[in-house]
Amino acid sequence: MALTLHNVLTRRKETFVPLHPPFVGIYVCGPTVYDLPHLGHAKTYVAFDAIVRYLRHRGYSVLYVQNITDVGHLTDEQAGEGEDKIVARARLRQVHPMVLAETYTREFFRAMDALNVTRPDISPRATGHIPEIISLVQTLIEKGHAYEANGSVYFDVTTFPEYGKLSHREVTEASDESRVEREEKRHPADFALWKRADPEHILQWPSPWGMGFPGWHVECSAMANKYIGATLDIHGGGVENIFPHNEDEIAQSEAANGEPYVRYWLLTGSLKIGGQKMSKSLGNFVTIDQALVNHSAEALRFYLLQAHYASPIDFAWDAERQVSPSIEEAQRGLDRLYGALEAADRWLAAAPAAAPGEPGAEARALDTQRQESRDEFYAAMDDDCNTPRAIAALFTLAAAINRFAATGAPAGADRTLLESARAELQTLGGVLGLLEHPPATAAAAVGLEAVLDKVLAWRQDARQRRDFALSDRIRDDLRDAGILLEDHPGGQTTWRWQRAT
Repeated sequence: MALTLHNVLTRRKETFVPLHPPFVGIYVCGPTVYDLPHLGHAKTYVAFDAIVRYLRHRGYSVLYVQNITDVGHLTDEQAGEGEDKIVARARLRQVHPMVLAETYTREFFRAMDALNVTRPDISPRATGHIPEIISLVQTLIEKGHAYEANGSVYFDVTTFPEYGKLSHREVTEASDESRVEREEKRHPADFALWKRADPEHILQWPSPWGMGFPGWHVECSAMANKYIGATLDIHGGGVENIFPHNEDEIAQSEAANGEPYVRYWLLTGSLKIGGQKMSKSLGNFVTIDQALVNHSAEALRFYLLQAHYASPIDFAWDAERQVSPSIEEAQRGLDRLYGALEAADRWLAAAPAAAPGEPGAEARALDTQRQESRDEFYAAMDDDCNTPRAIAALFTLAAAINRFAATGAPAGADRTLLESARAELQTLGGVLGLLEHPPATAAAAVGLEAVLDKVLAWRQDARQRRDFALSDRIRDDLRDAGILLEDHPGGQTTWRWQRAT
C-alpha cells in the first residue's frame, strides 16, 4: 500500500511522492526559545518524530531540518512596538538576549530527549543565518516583490496573486502589525522581511537598509532554502502558524525562487486546556517538566500518539494533584503492552529449547494474528500516519500474546512463533518510539517468578482462610514494589510490572 498524506494545501489525501526519491527533505518550524517548552510543543514534535521515524523505517533517506527562532518573532502582546519576544523577556530578566535564547534552547532539547524525540539532522538558528536572510530580501526587492520604508523592508502581497492559498484568507486581511508598520506599509497585509532597529535594541545587524533584524517569517524561508533547496518535500508545524507565518513563507519563497515551496503541508492540531489553545501568551500552559514530575516520559509520549497528529487534543490537568487523568490512563495502556512482552519472556524462560515438530493450534493462531496486526499497523501508518490505529494494532497483538502465554504448558515447537510475535510487537512499537525499555532479563524474571510463586501461594492461603486483611496487605506491598496482582474468576492470580512513573 502506498503512503498517503493529507496535504493542507490541497485539502485532500495524496500519495506521497518525494521530489527526488528516496531523498525526503522535511522542514518543521521549531520553537521560539524564550521560555520552557510546554505540552503544546510536545504534541507537535512527538508527532513529527513519529512521522520521520516511519519514513526512515519505510526506507526513505530523510534530511530533517528544524529551526531555532532566537530573534525576530514580533508580538505586541509580549513586547513594545518593534521589539521581539526574546529581547523583551531578556530585558525583564536583566540578562543578554542570547543568554536567554541559549538557556531555553538547551531546555528544549533536554525535554525532547526525555520524550525520546530524535534530534533533527540540522537545527539552524536564525541568528546564524543573517547573510542568507539579507540575500533573500535583496532578491525579493530586485524582483519587485518587496520595498524599503524608513529602514524596514516589507513584502508586497499584491505582487503575489496566490497569497492566501494555504489558509484560504483574503489578501485584504492584515496580519498582526504595530502602529509604525501601519504607517509604513503600502497594503495592510504586507509583512515585514527586515525591521529597522532602534539604537537600544540589543540584537541588530548591519544591512543595505541600515541596522536592523529579520522578520520572523523570512527566517524559515532562508534556512529551508539553504539546507534543503527551493522546494521542500514536507513542511510541518502547528496549525496555529498557518496564518500569517506559513502563508508568508510561501509568498516570499515562491516569489524569490519561482518554484513551488512545499509539496506536502502537514500541520498538527492544537493542544487545548479547558477548551483554549495552550500557549504561553494566555498563561494556561503546563510545561513538559511539570508533566514529568508525576508521569513517565514514555506515558506522555504514548498519550500524545493516541491522537492523530492533525487532531486537536483537549488536555485534562489536575492542578492540585499535579497529574493528568489522561496520562494516567495512557500509563495503564502502556503497562498492558509491556505486560505482554513480560508474559512472553516468562513463557520463553520456562519453555524448552526450540524443538522439531508442528506448532500447536494456539501458536499457529498467534502467528496469524502477528501477521494481521503487522499488516494493520502498516496500513494505519500508510493512511496519513494514523498513530491511533497503529497503536490499536499493537494492543491486538499484545492481547494475542497474553492469551497464548496463559494457555497450556510451554512446548519447544511453539517457541519460534512466540519469539516472532514478541519481536514484532517490540519492533512495531519502536517505529513509534515506544517499547524501547524492555522488562527484566529472562534469567531475572525466572528468579523473581520463583519467589512470587511462593508469595502468591501464601496470599492464596490467606484468602482461603478469609484473612482478607493479610491478603490485601500482600497485594498492596507488592504494588508499592511495582508489581501488580490481578485476581481472575476461578481463583487464579497473575502478576505484571507496573512501569515506573
